Amino acid sequence: MDGAHPSAAGTSLEGALPDEAAAGLYDVIHRRRDVRAEFTGEPVDRAVLRRLLSAAHSAPSVGLTQPWDFVLVTDGGTRRRFWEHVQSERRSFADGLEGERARRFAGIKVEGILEASVSVVVTYDASRGAPAVLGRHAIADAGLYSVCLAIENLWLACTAEGWGMGWVSFYREAFLRELLGIPDGIRPVAWLCLGPVSHLQDVPDLERAGWRRRLELEAVLHEERW
Repeated sequence: MDGAHPSAAGTSLEGALPDEAAAGLYDVIHRRRDVRAEFTGEPVDRAVLRRLLSAAHSAPSVGLTQPWDFVLVTDGGTRRRFWEHVQSERRSFADGLEGERARRFAGIKVEGILEASVSVVVTYDASRGAPAVLGRHAIADAGLYSVCLAIENLWLACTAEGWGMGWVSFYREAFLRELLGIPDGIRPVAWLCLGPVSHLQDVPDLERAGWRRRLELEAVLHEERW
């Protein structure tokens, strides 16, 4: 299980991408980074932004409910208020750290809210397609998983376009709901920072900072049973 494309082993599967296209896809997957410090702040090309959002909107969803909405945020005042909230939550998290862990976290940048060209808030509407959502009757969170698939599509598309994307997770949902006027019953899932970047890091930020290391595939691989 070395992750090679089937044709690399001399086997051509019906419908498989040509070697060059497949190699490009795997390259995008492995180059994707959670971007925080590399945004240039350049104005966005609206045509590129629409392509990115179209890729997100093309994600699979349980019962074809497409339970996501995308809120574009460019207003400086709104972004500043959210940034201040994130800094407060960062301090709250840092207060629970000690010693070497605290020292390492102090050097980690957790967001690029003010530096990124645009922010996209992705939400989840559990009522879309309800009450009979095909495929959600036994797994209530299947709709939420669908939203995460849309976010991953957006992330990969950003990488393919030479943009960066960072997922900000230091916030309270209630604060973000009030800040953007998100209706009751709609859950804000992610504040995403998007835009052109100077470069993408070869090694993810948290690995470079010594916070954690990526596990080898063999460490998480099981066959037949756990």
